[in-house]
Amino acid sequence: MIAALLESMSRHARRQGMTDRQWAQAAGLRHETLCRVRRRESCDAHTLEALARGCGLSIALRTDCGGSVGEEASFPASFTRETEERLLRLCALGDTTPERWRALGPGFFVAGVANLVASANGLDPDGRFARLAEALHPGVRSVPAFTHWLSRSPVRPGRFLPMLRHLLRQPRQVPN
Repeated sequence: MIAALLESMSRHARRQGMTDRQWAQAAGLRHETLCRVRRRESCDAHTLEALARGCGLSIALRTDCGGSVGEEASFPASFTRETEERLLRLCALGDTTPERWRALGPGFFVAGVANLVASANGLDPDGRFARLAEALHPGVRSVPAFTHWLSRSPVRPGRFLPMLRHLLRQPRQVPN
């Protein structure tokens, strides 16, 4: 678990243009500490929290089913047809820009939608939606987390996936 968490934080630090040495410095740690944590795959909470802060992240507690402790923050307060259509458009266009997805709801919620697409037969041949899901909410692709998402989400796979497949069959119109 620590190795996966460190890998996720490391990817985030790289996207920000940081080397391991810069990341450790931003975390207020020695570079050797980061190397030792990676080698041992164990870490105290203080060091882990400092590494997260150093690359602009924070660590949050989750329930054993993958939802965040503040359950009400995992899903949108309301889910409209307009939001559903915007999600469908992002999927149909293959847009995996995390900022655009985050604009449509809480991280766990939109990560679940991306994982739904990634899990559907033939809709994610290059794995971009799977990578997006993990970027939006690390761990959402686990069976317990996704099962939790399916049980609580206002997005219904039996409705959403056929609508997405229909959109994908439509010819794309080129703007003038």
